Amino acid sequence: MSASRSGGSTRSLRIVRLANFVAPSSGGLRTALRELGKGYKDAGHDPVLVIPGECLSDRETEQGRVITLPGPLLPGTGGYRVLADKRRVARLLEELAPDRLEVSDRTTLRWTGKWARRARIPAVMVSHETADGVLRTWGVPEGAARRAADALNTRTAHTYARVVCTTEFAEREFVRIGARNVVRAPLGVDLVRRHPALREPEVRARHARVDETLLVMCSRLSVEKRPGTALDALQTLRRRGRRAVLVVAGDGPLRAGLERRAREGGLPVTFLGHVSDPGQLGALQASADVALAPGPAETFGLAALEAMACGTPVAASASSALSEVIGAAGAVAADHGEAFADAVDLLLERRETDRREAARARAECFGWNAAVDAFLAAHDAAVPVRPARPFVPGGVA
Repeated sequence: MSASRSGGSTRSLRIVRLANFVAPSSGGLRTALRELGKGYKDAGHDPVLVIPGECLSDRETEQGRVITLPGPLLPGTGGYRVLADKRRVARLLEELAPDRLEVSDRTTLRWTGKWARRARIPAVMVSHETADGVLRTWGVPEGAARRAADALNTRTAHTYARVVCTTEFAEREFVRIGARNVVRAPLGVDLVRRHPALREPEVRARHARVDETLLVMCSRLSVEKRPGTALDALQTLRRRGRRAVLVVAGDGPLRAGLERRAREGGLPVTFLGHVSDPGQLGALQASADVALAPGPAETFGLAALEAMACGTPVAASASSALSEVIGAAGAVAADHGEAFADAVDLLLERRETDRREAARARAECFGWNAAVDAFLAAHDAAVPVRPARPFVPGGVA
């Protein structure tokens, strides 16, 4: 399968994608990789995804070919692995002979940009998080985090043909260093599999009584996601007299500590662990009153967008990109429990029908087709021509 390696191409391209930090229980990144791969394949291209895993595998999937290379576990990350063997990865890249390279790891895989330059293959780096934001969540002082991020981003921008950012928020740190090869390409949400009709009275009754507010957080339980803020918010709401309960869907290295805190503090929190069934997760998201997204370094927030597609409004960190994504259909808060409790109260003051309709309407602005088209354009790859939706006066096509 051959194609031009430079300029815009109308032919089928082999787009090899590399990603680290994709655990079996990963959420947003795994979803994005899958949906983009499906979109590339549907557009007539040849996507190949290379990720780390426990053992070697090579299989054809709905998102194209997926190759798993053995990679070591990173201690304390709750299951993350990395493609640590550079020589093996380089040999595989040579065998695959990509027409385009797409990399979803700004740290341990940054060397692939130089490989692509030597091979004269256009390479794209996808910025799934802000470097300074992640460093701050790990306790690095703001000034030091910014300097380190600027140095890392400068090298990244010089190494890759393009840097893809999913929001204006994510783009800012590259604009700050004067990078001129940054393009914006939003992610999306499956508006068919995530919808308000997934709401189930039985699911809600399983977790909350009629007079209780059901909060849900779908997140990896790791430091950069700040899941403890959700427990802080719950504690504040209950202290104020609101009968609220929290359901947490997700796993990670902080889970044991969070469970202990909830138990010792008498907080009504249910930890479900990683929920692999999309239908089960969608029913939970649709049955909640408010979804919490406390991660301050989020550059998009797929789980939050999925909740909104299910008709559930989101209270999100004002430090993240989610204010762009959720718009007026949600509420943003400073990174502490009192502010998140205020955001929940604000959302619940709205009439239920209004807040749920607004959440769904906002999510409908982010379909995966638009995301795929934007990513393909960043690769100078052929974008599929889709039939226009027929106009129906006074209705929806």
